Amino acid sequence: MSYRPRTRTVLSCGLLLVPLAVSTAACGGSASESLSANPYDAGDQITANTPDGRQKADPDKPLEVSIKGDAARITDVTATDSTGRFVRGELSADGRHWRTTVPLAAGTRYTVRVSTEEEDGSPGRKTLVVHTTDADGQLTAAFGPESGEYGVGQPITAELSRPIKDPKARAVVESALKVDSMPRVEGAWHWVDDKKLHFRPKEYWPAHATIAVHSNLSGLKIAKDLYGGASEPVRLTTGDRVEALTDAAAHQMTVRRNGRVINSIPVTTGKPGFSTRNGVKVVLGKESFVRMRSTTVGIAAGSSEAYDLPVYWATRVTWSGEYVHAAPWSVGSQGAANVSHGCTGMSTSNAQWFFNTVRVGDIVKVVNSSGDTMTPFDNGFGDWNMPWKEWRAGSALQGQASSTTGAAEPVQETADGARLRPTI
Repeated sequence: MSYRPRTRTVLSCGLLLVPLAVSTAACGGSASESLSANPYDAGDQITANTPDGRQKADPDKPLEVSIKGDAARITDVTATDSTGRFVRGELSADGRHWRTTVPLAAGTRYTVRVSTEEEDGSPGRKTLVVHTTDADGQLTAAFGPESGEYGVGQPITAELSRPIKDPKARAVVESALKVDSMPRVEGAWHWVDDKKLHFRPKEYWPAHATIAVHSNLSGLKIAKDLYGGASEPVRLTTGDRVEALTDAAAHQMTVRRNGRVINSIPVTTGKPGFSTRNGVKVVLGKESFVRMRSTTVGIAAGSSEAYDLPVYWATRVTWSGEYVHAAPWSVGSQGAANVSHGCTGMSTSNAQWFFNTVRVGDIVKVVNSSGDTMTPFDNGFGDWNMPWKEWRAGSALQGQASSTTGAAEPVQETADGARLRPTI
């Protein structure tokens, strides 16, 4: 006996979208007795490609549900992951089959609720629980810096557990690395190499911004036999906008907070042969005492340029050893000549003030030095020295809108189609 759907009339005073198997009386209309009846267990009528609930489903294959015989049909199917997010699917016109239309995630629990209807209108229900297999290979992202308060020049970093070279796989990964800020800013990821990405806004972060960084990689298929794993999120805030501008030719540092000059300091920078790097640097750390030895920067012990000095109030701006620090031995040259081996030296009291004023992530910019420009990635954070157009060219998502956002997208587009991802 073939099944022919019954025709129903539902009174409505406007457009109303409801699941097909839900009984509804709209604006005074009444439902039939069969619609209001308690649904029967339709388990004997439903088949799926994960029949017993103990077998795990392959996330590379669609989840499929069918109905046996001709006496009933499927009227509605909803599939959700463990966070309650919906998975897109399609029901055949004859109500015989339903299948997911987006790839599933690995290592994820899905709940599938199937509604059916008998020829006489009796409603049936069946709930399936489906677990997808775990990924053999996993990719995770370690974000930096750690949660805390930083200056407005602090870039975000993501260190991947495995190298990613394929452009399509890079696009999948990058689209899953989320940076949400309040207020919203224009920004983008840049692939430094196969395992490392940096994120920065087009301009510096706003003062007193809140920045949340998280990954939607978990369970996401990235490439053949490679899925994403869980990553720890980080939450940053920015303080006042503090900028130190050193004019190496004028031997002067000007410090501003939120655009207002708060100090002007006589300094000395690198002498010929040891010129201080030009460009924007970002404070990497602060050490109240450092023993500085020339051998650590390639100057041989016993040579005319050798040194071994106790240094106080040292604010680091490069990994290779460039600091802003106290230099009491050069006070006579500060404000008048450049006599250092590349660091920015000032009096002890000024260095202590600077040390106590700046925080990690604050901006230290040098102009009018005869030295090279600070490189973007290999000696600290020189990210701001790369023009924005070039920065955007280092994204795997070129041509897409670049910005931070206050809400995650419900469905993520990937190299192999739209994929539902839970938001962390």
